[in-house]
Amino acid sequence: MNSTDFILAAGESVNPLMPNPWEILVTGVGFAVLLFIVIKVIAPKFEQAYEDRVTAIEGGLEKAEAAQKEAEETLAQYKAQLLEARTEANRIREEARSEGAQILEDLKTKATDEATRISEQAQRQIQAERVAALSSLRTDVGTLATELASKVVDEALKDDARAQRVVDQFLNDLEAQQNAGASN
Repeated sequence: MNSTDFILAAGESVNPLMPNPWEILVTGVGFAVLLFIVIKVIAPKFEQAYEDRVTAIEGGLEKAEAAQKEAEETLAQYKAQLLEARTEANRIREEARSEGAQILEDLKTKATDEATRISEQAQRQIQAERVAALSSLRTDVGTLATELASKVVDEALKDDARAQRVVDQFLNDLEAQQNAGASN
């Protein structure tokens, strides 16, 4: 027997638009149980997953912002250190130039002083050699003049005092002639 025969046998009239009350009750209880499970178990898990996801995203954004700030601070520190290093390098370079110029000036001064000292020493040496040569020349000229005078006068000038006077007189006359020739 089929379900329609069973219902007709009960003597009831079946309305096709009206559902069976037991079916409504079972469906309603099933829906209520399912709604209870969704509200008490599944929805909180979804809500917790959503909150965890929001927290992770916000935490990631905060971390990213913190990392960005730290990177900017590090970049600013790097730029400040770079500027300081460049300033220090320029200062050191200028000091080196200044020291180099000072050293060069000192070396020039020392070289000039040394050249002056060598020149003065050479002048003294030349003067000493000139005096020595003049003295030697006086002696040689005196001896030659004495010999020449002896031959001319036919008198031997053996006396040293007399010979010295004759030599001095001859040299004085010779210097006077040189001075007279130089001034003309």
